[in-house]
Amino acid sequence: MASSIGIMDSAYFVGRSEILSWINSTLHLNLSKVEESCSGAVQCQLMDAVHPGMVSMHKVNFDAKSEYEMIQNYKVLQDVFNKLKITKHIEVSKLVKGRPLDNLEFMQWMKWYCDSINGGVLHNYNASERREACKGGKEASKKFAASQSSAKNSVATSRSQTSQNARRNEATASINSANQSAKASRPSSSNGAAVYDEQITELKLSIDSLEKERDFYFAKLRDIEILCQSHEIQDSNVVRAIKKILYAGEDDASVVVEAQAMVSMAAQKEGKTTTEGISANMETQKRKNIQNLDVDAVGISTLSPRQRISGVSDVHCSGSPLMTY
Repeated sequence: MASSIGIMDSAYFVGRSEILSWINSTLHLNLSKVEESCSGAVQCQLMDAVHPGMVSMHKVNFDAKSEYEMIQNYKVLQDVFNKLKITKHIEVSKLVKGRPLDNLEFMQWMKWYCDSINGGVLHNYNASERREACKGGKEASKKFAASQSSAKNSVATSRSQTSQNARRNEATASINSANQSAKASRPSSSNGAAVYDEQITELKLSIDSLEKERDFYFAKLRDIEILCQSHEIQDSNVVRAIKKILYAGEDDASVVVEAQAMVSMAAQKEGKTTTEGISANMETQKRKNIQNLDVDAVGISTLSPRQRISGVSDVHCSGSPLMTY
């Protein structure tokens, strides 16, 4: 069950923002990019959340920086998979590189799996407390707490600033509102850069996804081509029709029609050949029967009258209980 979804399953179409929101809300973290989970520590704690006590959290390193340290986290994750008899293959060599698409796909699978356990409902799981046993776990929790407090402070500051602006006189308020609208029309360079970076990341993910899908279908076509080149079937009309479609230079509907015609002709020819073979066998058997009758007639004609009568008597009298000598 744990690895029964294909690359075209709906689980692999969950967006990056939704994945990040799910991770941060479940584990009380503040990840800003999916590839920040490349160390494997996040995946280990997600498994601990859905299977409490199954993960050796003291072996998990949230502060892993080198590939060697990350691989140790994935060993812990693989041990959990083995205990639960999960057959999902972990492509560690790709994940530790921090590539966005590879990490996104693995986290999409993780979300699908976690949602399949108890409907994704976590009962009384304290992510920060469980993370304290990990190396670097306390620091990760502090970062989350700091981000939460800064968010609250920013909200409070904005509210106080709004109240102060409301108490200003009309002339000053009108001037400030004009300045603010002018500034709003010109976004700051830092915000613009962040927006561009996000758009670039989205485009890179789309390109990587399209390239992977292209390679997947190309590999399938290559397998079909190799099969069509087998000596046993390469001269059949069906294979010729498949090759005609594979090697068509343009997207022309007539190519498919011609290929279908080739297959239909091959089927008709095969049916005709089968009928002719049956007729030939029947004709051969008929000739053999006629030859046997001719041989029997010749044999009988060579016997003397006495031998013919004796033979007839033997046929009629053999096995009869009424004949005694």
